[in-house]
Amino acid sequence: MNLKLKLVALNEAYTGDIHGTRGADYACYRESRRAGLRGTFRALLSSRVQNLDGIVRQADRRLPVSNLRGDILFSSWADVFNGDAGPLPHPLRLYSFSGRNVLQDYTWPHKAIWHGALLTGERALDHSCDAWHTSAGDKVGLAASLKGGKLLDQTPYSCDKRLILLCIEATTEPFVQRRRRDTDNRSDGFLTEEEYYNLLETIH
Repeated sequence: MNLKLKLVALNEAYTGDIHGTRGADYACYRESRRAGLRGTFRALLSSRVQNLDGIVRQADRRLPVSNLRGDILFSSWADVFNGDAGPLPHPLRLYSFSGRNVLQDYTWPHKAIWHGALLTGERALDHSCDAWHTSAGDKVGLAASLKGGKLLDQTPYSCDKRLILLCIEATTEPFVQRRRRDTDNRSDGFLTEEEYYNLLETIH
């Protein structure tokens, strides 16, 4: 099986008030499930307690990273954090869970990606919009301007800007299927936020 980790955008733009990494992770989970994807997706965000490079399960960090349509973006997740800011392929194609190209669609007015991390993936303290809980214009978060063509471009944006929020497949589909066979019988098809975080703890 040719496994890849998918990097996909949420279906709308977000200010820096994303209800923390927990709320952002849960949004990634719900939108990925609605799109029929079965891996476990988490928000591409660092915070005061989370480094970006550690989001993906250790065993999957050598897998290639692709967009929603399978085009390779990085040869591996680990390669994103080697200090060169994660150069993206040109022409870049990034898609939302609804299949829209975020670089061409006006849903995302600013072509930049929230991340809040340094080049190594380490969290950038005081540059994550108060741990992604504020949209105040006098606060800042680090983001990647896609004009620079790098995933970890170090551009500060005020937290009231509505930017792209990406989700990374933190664990592959076959692994997740083994871990949550019992959840497929739920009437709505979704874990609650608490159940989702309990699942993440068993995965990592």
